[in-house]
Amino acid sequence: MSTEMSRLEPDLAAKAAATSGSGVWHSTPIPGVLRRLHLADGPHGIRQQLEEGDHLGIGSSVPATCFPPAVGLGTTWNVDLVQRVGAALGTEASAMGVDVVLGPGMNIKRSPLCGRNFEYVSEDPHVTARIAAALVEGVQSEGVGACVKHFAANNQETDRMRSSSDVDERTLREIYLPAFEEVIRTTDPAMVMCSYNRLNGVYTSQDPWLLTTLLREEWGFEGAVVSDWGAVVDRVEAVRAGLDLEMPPSGTDDRIVDAVKRGELDDSVLDTVVERLVRVQDRVTTDTSRSPEHEAHQALAREAATEALVLLKNEGEALPLVPGRSIAVVGEFARTPRYQGGGSSHMVPTRVTGALDAFDEVAEEFPVRFAPGFTLDGTAAPNLAEEAVALAEECDTTVLFLGLPEALESEGFDRTDIDLPAEQVELLARIRRVSERVVVVLSNGGVVSVADWQGDADAVLEGWLLGQEGGAATVDVLTGAVSPSGRLTETIPLKLSDHASYLNFPGERGHVRYGEGVFVGYRHFDTLDRPVAYPFGFGLTYTTFDYSDLEVIEDGTDAWTVALTVANSGTRAGQEVVQLYTGLTQEYPTRPVRELRGFAKVALEPGESARVELAVRGRDLSTWDAEHHRWSLVAGTYTVSVGASSRDIRLSGEVVSSGDRFVPPLTRSSTIEDWRANAIGGPVLAEIRAGMEELDSVPEELLRMADSMPIVALSTFGMGVTEEMVDLLVADVEARRQAAIGRGEVTG
Repeated sequence: MSTEMSRLEPDLAAKAAATSGSGVWHSTPIPGVLRRLHLADGPHGIRQQLEEGDHLGIGSSVPATCFPPAVGLGTTWNVDLVQRVGAALGTEASAMGVDVVLGPGMNIKRSPLCGRNFEYVSEDPHVTARIAAALVEGVQSEGVGACVKHFAANNQETDRMRSSSDVDERTLREIYLPAFEEVIRTTDPAMVMCSYNRLNGVYTSQDPWLLTTLLREEWGFEGAVVSDWGAVVDRVEAVRAGLDLEMPPSGTDDRIVDAVKRGELDDSVLDTVVERLVRVQDRVTTDTSRSPEHEAHQALAREAATEALVLLKNEGEALPLVPGRSIAVVGEFARTPRYQGGGSSHMVPTRVTGALDAFDEVAEEFPVRFAPGFTLDGTAAPNLAEEAVALAEECDTTVLFLGLPEALESEGFDRTDIDLPAEQVELLARIRRVSERVVVVLSNGGVVSVADWQGDADAVLEGWLLGQEGGAATVDVLTGAVSPSGRLTETIPLKLSDHASYLNFPGERGHVRYGEGVFVGYRHFDTLDRPVAYPFGFGLTYTTFDYSDLEVIEDGTDAWTVALTVANSGTRAGQEVVQLYTGLTQEYPTRPVRELRGFAKVALEPGESARVELAVRGRDLSTWDAEHHRWSLVAGTYTVSVGASSRDIRLSGEVVSSGDRFVPPLTRSSTIEDWRANAIGGPVLAEIRAGMEELDSVPEELLRMADSMPIVALSTFGMGVTEEMVDLLVADVEARRQAAIGRGEVTG
């Protein structure tokens, strides 16, 4: 305990109370030691509620700037922009007296059905880490703490407070933990929020391996761990495992006190909790006298929303719209935009600009007429459809706003399909028959299938959920004021059943098996070369980009720089997202054919070019060795590819690694194949075999069959080998291995 805390000596009851909140949004103070900390939801906008406000209440929060949720910030692929959004969130939080912002959400989009995918970045851990780290850095640059969530493997809403995410160790390390690890190591967030679910049978709120061994001892996290609201099952077990703050309070502080008095919980554990909360307190400096800068943030929200839009299709240069042509705007989403997801992150914006409102700003060049076409609650409205079709027939171009009503996706439940409402698809088909040119603009938090209807559209603009300025941003892109620059951070499949998670989502009887392993999202589709509607990383612009002059520069041991030139070869200004993938050719794939390991967003004027440099490190080429619980870098020649999506590879090169020279120990239970492959044991075994002339007459197929046998099994075949001889061999090889490690020839 710190000197100051030792002097003040808070009593047991005070320390026990500090492990739980004093209300829905505040921690419990200890006079003279720890002040009350104010927490607020805020992944895309600060939701400051009244002290007595409930966790899910959305009507009583103070108005704040609503930025695009993570689904939109992710598709910008612009870490500098996201950092500025984070700083804006920090500014507004500070002005409200909020100490810690509960965000960003960092869970992997394992399935497109997850009802909370709008609050997560990607199906890929690298882009998730980069975007989340930028947001954390921005928030914390303003003296406000960030709380990354939900730790860990919270990838569905179905039965989320009980279900066990059953994930093998390698998959955890390569897919579901790397984003958390990178953000914690590089940005030092003030807090980490544990998830509701169980991980391999253990509630994450009371998992000592997750909260202490991994998070603190391995990754070096020094902040506080807070529960998701209502996630604590056993107060004593949670505190013992490494949970610092239960939210909201359950009124069970006496259980902590009793556990200490009975000797079941060491009092020093509570001292550590208080120290961690004091550490959070000491690093946050809110200032309620400062301006929330809503006007400037409104412009930033528009910029972020503009870069989040992904142009999926643009046949016949349907976009940008041509000035002076008559335009029919159809779809209730144009007038009543869906700009954020439902649930705990739902906040009150300072204002909302719909696309129909934004068209008024450019009415002189782009005059529009409007028809709602359908209702957002799904009720039958044939008169609205008839009116919309009639309007489309009278205009040169129809811009049709389609999407998912809020009732179909939210925190708390998962979707059952990825389809648009049938009445919307039917309306599109009818408009296609009467309209010369049709542009579809989508509003959705999770992926929707496009395969069955995109043939009826000349252009498709994926609009996600774009925050309060999404309507203005959409019109900016539709009219060509800005060239679209968003890129997909998740694959759009042709159909749901193509997805790797299809047979293992959302599980049954309290368990969901992550049976696809590391082959999540594009890793699955690309490794199997399975057709998709649109691949990971895809997005069109109003210009074109050329790639050239690839150079792979060795920077040291297992460190390289991949450099290339990207040029704007079109006639409009635009931004390209250069993506770097790595891979290793295998006869029997045990790893994805390619994995994203770097990216850069580059803004270029027509005819302008830029040199882009991306780093590759040994960790980027490594896989997790679950047998020895370590990262493993295998010697070999690896492919490095750069391109505009995971399936639009423009340039490729190679890097050669000598590997990490790891030599595992051998035992009597190790197979003969293990021995032969071992750098120390292999030569020894070869010497022994060379001295056994009787093996010369044994057919090769029988020798290969023996490869799968533990070496100790040789003692049962009447070959003169005893168990004692095998044990002596094991000891000899281990001594040689230790000597080689001591000389630095291998690692162990």
